[in-house]
Amino acid sequence: MHSGLRIAVCGAAGFAGALCASLVQRHPQLELTLLTARSDAGKRHDELYPRYRVPLQMGEFDADAVSEAAEAALVAYPHGASAPAVKALRERGLKVVDLSADFRLDQGRYESYYQPHGAPELLEEAVYGLTELHRDAIRDAQLVAAPGCYPTAAILALAPLRDVMRDAIVDAKSGVSGAGRKAELGLMFSEAADNFKAYNVGGHRHHSEIVQGLNGISPAPVTLVFTPHLTPMIRGIHATLYARLTKTDVDLQQVYETRYATEPFVDVMPPGSHPDTRSVRASNVCRIAVHRPREGDIAVILAVIDNLVKGAAGQAVQNMNLMFGLPEETGLSAPPVLP
Repeated sequence: MHSGLRIAVCGAAGFAGALCASLVQRHPQLELTLLTARSDAGKRHDELYPRYRVPLQMGEFDADAVSEAAEAALVAYPHGASAPAVKALRERGLKVVDLSADFRLDQGRYESYYQPHGAPELLEEAVYGLTELHRDAIRDAQLVAAPGCYPTAAILALAPLRDVMRDAIVDAKSGVSGAGRKAELGLMFSEAADNFKAYNVGGHRHHSEIVQGLNGISPAPVTLVFTPHLTPMIRGIHATLYARLTKTDVDLQQVYETRYATEPFVDVMPPGSHPDTRSVRASNVCRIAVHRPREGDIAVILAVIDNLVKGAAGQAVQNMNLMFGLPEETGLSAPPVLP
């Protein structure tokens, strides 16, 4: 039975937005009342995504219609397209979780990596939605910026080292669904299958988000190298992170276990473990293992997430739960899908 918390999903035709619709549809305390899309407006969601069985038609975005149908919205439009929609919804008093990059960064960083900002006046009220670091602020927020997929894995992996880390390298691999639901040559099966490559080595947009997120919790500025890779799989992120330690007389395993002991969606694995992407597929879990080869001054952290769940839609619903005072695990307890 629904509690009357009416939720709209704007941008429900993309991978992340479609999963948002499915999660809200199955959520025991949220009611999915309206869907919007851009190029797929007019289509039923369950025709575009039969597996999710969401029996609603997707319409054009109309802020008045959304505000009449819902108390809050998950907005899953691409960067640039999201800001004006979020602005219109906030003007009508809706709580919003935005899945784009439009409200994750300060204005200077955003405009250097993306484009002129479409609603800079909202940046001050936006809260960065990495729940494990900003839970209290999210509870009181009216606008939450759900983190990117690479930053989610990287920041969760490095956060426990904030007091003993000088610089870091993030070597991360993602499945092709991280690029979204679009027709692009490099994402075609014949191009991506049986292949492995780095991309955007000169400056991936998520670099600035990781640096901003780490600098917000670190006692000293963090120097970071970030190299993303495209892997021949559909979903999942595996990040291998190398952090130079300022102190070596610390039990890294104990540091991680203590930091995440009460986190429902972070699983610190036993010493010597090597998490794989299949172990978190379709779940909202970030699984982490920490190593220190030969007891030296380099920590090696392994982190895996499902880029569409903890890296996007699942984390957005986790944010929404907190904003409405619900237990953050509600509707997100599905176990990983394996094999």
